[in-house]
Amino acid sequence: MAYYSIDEVKQKMARYCAYQERSHYQVEKKLREMGMIPEAVDAVMLFLIKENFLNEERFAHAYVRGKFYQKQWGKQKIIQGLKQHQIHSNLITKALSEIDETDYQKTIKNLIEKKSRQLPDKSYQNKQKISRYLMQKGYKYDEFAGMLFG
Repeated sequence: MAYYSIDEVKQKMARYCAYQERSHYQVEKKLREMGMIPEAVDAVMLFLIKENFLNEERFAHAYVRGKFYQKQWGKQKIIQGLKQHQIHSNLITKALSEIDETDYQKTIKNLIEKKSRQLPDKSYQNKQKISRYLMQKGYKYDEFAGMLFG
């Protein structure tokens, strides 16, 4: 195990946070894996927050944008991911407001069309497959049922 001074750890973690947005949970976990004592973890976390390398709200917004617009995840899966990062529910709600409702509906429609093209016919079983696919992507049944079965 390597040993680092507090200043070395601060610089290392500043680069880690500058590379991409990180949650407090991710950074704390990384510091604990490095074998840092709790007082040192607190000092590094405080430094990262003061220097604006670490910002939970910015992380939550970036997470929502990335998971929805790149991976086309639904709100349910995004919420679960944010909860795993131990993001407060108020921040989750605020970050989810980044998703435009028109874009959300278009994404559901596009996913249905994409999955439909992969299946041979419009049978009820295939509609169930599409339904399971959308729920696995984090969409609620009532968000897509009208488009799929209506």
